[in-house]
Amino acid sequence: MHRLQDSRTDRPVSLPAVGRLLNEPAYAELVTVYGHHRVVEAIREQIATERDGVADGSARHAAVAARLQAGVAPNLRRVINATGVILHTNLGRAPLSQAALDALTVGAGYSNLELDLETGKRGERAALVGGLLTSLFGCDAALVVNNNAAAILLTLTALCKGKEVIVSRGQLVEIGGSFRMPDVMRLSGARMVEVGTTNRTRTADYEEAVSPRTAAFLRVHTSNFRVTGFTETAPADKLHNAARRHGVLLLEDLGSGAVEQIGDEPSVTESLKYSDVVTFSGDKLLGGPQAGIVLGRSEKGREAVKKMARHPMARAVRIDKLTLAALEATLRQRLTGHADQVPVERMLRAPAEDLRRRAAMWSVKLAERGVETRLVEGSSAVGGGSLPGHHLATVLLAIAGPASRLSTALRKGNPPVIARIEKDECCLDPRTVLRGEDETLLDAVEAAFATLRK
Repeated sequence: MHRLQDSRTDRPVSLPAVGRLLNEPAYAELVTVYGHHRVVEAIREQIATERDGVADGSARHAAVAARLQAGVAPNLRRVINATGVILHTNLGRAPLSQAALDALTVGAGYSNLELDLETGKRGERAALVGGLLTSLFGCDAALVVNNNAAAILLTLTALCKGKEVIVSRGQLVEIGGSFRMPDVMRLSGARMVEVGTTNRTRTADYEEAVSPRTAAFLRVHTSNFRVTGFTETAPADKLHNAARRHGVLLLEDLGSGAVEQIGDEPSVTESLKYSDVVTFSGDKLLGGPQAGIVLGRSEKGREAVKKMARHPMARAVRIDKLTLAALEATLRQRLTGHADQVPVERMLRAPAEDLRRRAAMWSVKLAERGVETRLVEGSSAVGGGSLPGHHLATVLLAIAGPASRLSTALRKGNPPVIARIEKDECCLDPRTVLRGEDETLLDAVEAAFATLRK
């Protein structure tokens, strides 16, 4: 038994022993749910706060129960993306289509992941999507791994280890999470040969650097930044011809993986016209789950992909069954002419007038709930390191009130709503709010607005 002084009466206050509390029915019930050890720890933590004067014992059981619940609450939570950034890296990039979500239930159980149902022999999981990828992009070979960083690392390790890879200084990029191309090159065992300058690199620069140890030219799409002004980049067709003259591979890290050309973002099909091997992400412009996609063109590309598939590293970076299921569904939607059912594609193509009507509807409904708003012209972003500087016209819903407090209240709501602040106003962009989320969003805004009155 612990004793404290009650500051109001100067009389000692007793704190119960943990063992005594555990014998009480209310705490014994918690033990049946959370286990003896967790309940003991939660009681000790609560008593410590009471001993420090941070809390009293009037609501001890409720506080202990809350601690236990918080300890097992999900950390990964659904949020409503009202930022207008389609491929928001912090929010998981591409949201999956309904078909992809349905496919997860198949992948979650027993499936023919590595079984050839026709022959009864062992199959290869990558073959489940290989044909879809070669059909969609018109290439000769395909391999899928767990993300694009792994795809690049596997490409360089399997094809260029111990040899030289020539790359422009202007393409030695760093993407999110301090992922730097020079570091990947070093890790793969390939020797990086830098040519040109940060703003100008010509085809001749690559050719002059070729040696007997050269294995490949590497093109890296600078998808998350733009260099403008006095610039020059070796054209893909000329670099292709130079690679053929010198008998080396032309590899390309495309990054975003646009199925069709958007703005000045090159498409996968366009890149495959010239490169032997192209890698890109599955959860960016393709609109699927996180995956690294490797495509090979012509005989050289086909042999390169085969070599990569046989490499020991391929096992370490192979794709998970759930990812594979979602990716297959996404590819089938695109192949069968249902790309409009892929959320990313729908967001990219949404007309500004449709967004205006949706924002106006929100405004009317919120006015009925006593929340003052106005419509503001704005722009959305593709995000995810894709199409920097390329803006999509949109109409924002600006909520009256202190922007920072509103944004915080929305983020801490249930479900959390991630808004953005434009010119000192808390704004919601309808472009990235998924279908079916409107009423939930309006409830969240009303609840956040109410916190300003407290």
